[in-house]
Amino acid sequence: MSNYPALFLHHNKAHAVRRFHPWVFSGAVKRKEGNPDQGDIVEVFSENGEFLGMGHFGTGSVSVRLFSFEKVDDLTELWRKRFVSAFELRKAAGLARSTNTNAYRLINAEGDGMPGLIVDYYNGTAVIQAHSKGMHREKDKFVEILKQGYGDKLKAVYDKSSATLHHKADTDAKDAANSDSYIMGHASETIVKENGHQFNVNWELGQKTGFFLDQRDNRLLLSRYAPGKKVLNTFCYSGGFSVYAVAAGASMVHSVDSSEKAVKWTDENIALNNPGAPHQSYADHVFDFLKTADNDYDVIVLDPPAFAKGQSARHAAIKAYTRLNQEAFKKIKKGGVVFTFSCSQVVDREMFTGAVTSAAIESGRNIRVLHHLSQPADHPVSIFNPEGLYLKGLVVYVE
Repeated sequence: MSNYPALFLHHNKAHAVRRFHPWVFSGAVKRKEGNPDQGDIVEVFSENGEFLGMGHFGTGSVSVRLFSFEKVDDLTELWRKRFVSAFELRKAAGLARSTNTNAYRLINAEGDGMPGLIVDYYNGTAVIQAHSKGMHREKDKFVEILKQGYGDKLKAVYDKSSATLHHKADTDAKDAANSDSYIMGHASETIVKENGHQFNVNWELGQKTGFFLDQRDNRLLLSRYAPGKKVLNTFCYSGGFSVYAVAAGASMVHSVDSSEKAVKWTDENIALNNPGAPHQSYADHVFDFLKTADNDYDVIVLDPPAFAKGQSARHAAIKAYTRLNQEAFKKIKKGGVVFTFSCSQVVDREMFTGAVTSAAIESGRNIRVLHHLSQPADHPVSIFNPEGLYLKGLVVYVE
């Protein structure tokens, strides 16, 4: 007999779980046995008692994030198998053990069967970011698994979960991480390699886990379009796209971000790779910068933060994407190329493409799509959880 609390689903709500979707929404729960608290492990059953899965309990719109569709006797062994499977995927993708790239995502939440957990690996430092209390409680087990897997290559593990736990609407944070800290070692090396380029990553003060690893492939694609071109990189953060553009031989690169700290990091990363390169950074709001910028850019990168965190903000986000792309289309030269992205999960690819289409109509420019972009292989998406596909991008040719 299980010691875990049990949730029983309405008879017409169990189908999604049988198809291995890892989320149980609150409206699907008919009754509970036991009194689970935030982050507790629960078992999920159909209305007639059929076992469906195990997961971490939540008190928001998602009642359970399922990490197994079979009964689990040894949770530590399950985590170990999931980490090993994740590492094998990164090996297959040419990332783990690469001599050209030593920064990648090791655990991508639902995409690796571990909903609520992100682990990014930065040249000897693993950064853990828990999005659920249940996963955060397991962090010491994760450290031991990482040590077993990486051996002497692992120098430090940094827990960066305070913001993601305290700011989640469905999280009671009373025993969550109060502050970010090293839970193993202390990093002495903060410079990583990505496709041969060097980046100084600040996981302690930077956004997310320190660097936007999900744009790796798209930065590499920019290298094909940048030689001899004047490039504008908006929302530049630490200058990922700018470094690639400069290295590819762009005639000039402008980097813009509202954060002076981000602009400083961009300048440092440019100097780390190409000191004296034709590059200028601006600490300015992107919309303000675009209004006054010259209209002579050959390539423009639009990689804004998520304009919508939830469904209620989706309409406003679509309007913002439309406005942003419209401003870029006004500033791009004839025959120019725009790399445009959305990382808002609630704005799907069709909605985002519609916003770009509206921007093209309103700006009076004829536009052709060259590439449909997404997230790279170390950000895998479970076929049963399409919501994990959050990064959408288009490369468009502007006549």
